[in-house]
Amino acid sequence: MFLEELRSYCLQKKGVSEGFPFDQNTLVFKVFGKLFALMDVESFDGVNLKCDPERAIELRERYHAVQAGYHMNKKHWNTVRLFEDVDDSLLLELVDHSYDLVYNSLPKKVRDENPR
Repeated sequence: MFLEELRSYCLQKKGVSEGFPFDQNTLVFKVFGKLFALMDVESFDGVNLKCDPERAIELRERYHAVQAGYHMNKKHWNTVRLFEDVDDSLLLELVDHSYDLVYNSLPKKVRDENPR
């Protein structure tokens, strides 16, 4: 998967914005202001995604490309290395999972005002 494909996929989700809040290389995607994905645009070789802690462990054990989140909370974030043993369909499923975790953690008022 290429950067533009992943970027387009993320941006088509409800309430998603993108930006560079940390530096000029780290592209961040947020849903209603809460981070759900980030990646380096210079060396696009992986993406950090939020993950349910039990599923995170399972994925790390099953896939070489899934590692504890680089510079992130290792319990709740994975770094998924691209071009290894995770195919595009699984990557998009993990993006959806990350988005859903963050969206569902938003206050009810925010979710009610901004239904999918």
